[in-house]
Amino acid sequence: MRNLASKIIFLLLTVILVTNAGAQFGGGGRRGPSTIDGPIDRGSVPEWSVDQRFPTDLFTFARLKYRSTGRERSSYAWWTDYPNADLNFCFRLQQMTSIKVNMQPRILEINNPQLFDFPWIFMSGAGNIILSDEEALVLRKYFKSGGFMMVDDFWGQAEWNGVARALKKVFPDRDPVDLRRNHAIFKYPFNIPDDRPLQTPNIFSAIRNKNTGVTWEDDHAGGNTRQVHYRAIFDDKGRMMVMLCHNTDNGDGWEEETSDPWFFKEFSENKNFPLGINIIFYSMTH
Repeated sequence: MRNLASKIIFLLLTVILVTNAGAQFGGGGRRGPSTIDGPIDRGSVPEWSVDQRFPTDLFTFARLKYRSTGRERSSYAWWTDYPNADLNFCFRLQQMTSIKVNMQPRILEINNPQLFDFPWIFMSGAGNIILSDEEALVLRKYFKSGGFMMVDDFWGQAEWNGVARALKKVFPDRDPVDLRRNHAIFKYPFNIPDDRPLQTPNIFSAIRNKNTGVTWEDDHAGGNTRQVHYRAIFDDKGRMMVMLCHNTDNGDGWEEETSDPWFFKEFSENKNFPLGINIIFYSMTH
């Protein structure tokens, strides 16, 4: 990792928790790949000041752009929940902790040399991802250099197989392992109770099944979406390199926090923002 300054800063930070995320705000306006080449429309997502003495010593939300196969070949699956998820999460991260956060999230292709400047990357909707041998080699080097990736919003056995197949090209000799709910990633800085279900469906499924106890999505090829899985890939020293959030959609909890007050309280505030912040804090301090 060429730039470890951001990671070192995390080691020095004291997290300042806000027990209630407070009033919601309007998310970013535009959605989709047409927004990636220019300034992002922030909608009414608040801005914040940056210490001009350290203008680049900031955490940046970096989203990985990848290629898909099959029906998603031209659907830009990599930008699932973009840009609202990225913008809203960045705001909540700087609001609820003492972490200094870049207001502008980034999108990075795997072969972009700047990838190694970002110690944390996010990948969403990757059930039909395809990786070339060259891309797999780049990612292997990235992870061995200290990088971390959160993979979110892929559902069912077929999509699990797609992600696992891609990761096997990156880590031929490693397999994901299940994380128990007493793992530190679920405990700090937010102590998420062991009995709190950590599955989030997309907002349409959530509202359709409101107060029924159904938090899964059944419209995915391969089925088997009822049980949420949090799994990880570790290096030889026990450092987590990849966290896999399977059968859940944390990104929708970030993206849709303004869409429905019940959804915000039930998922965004209660599950998705605390877990996302925990994942970042753990990955940057371990």
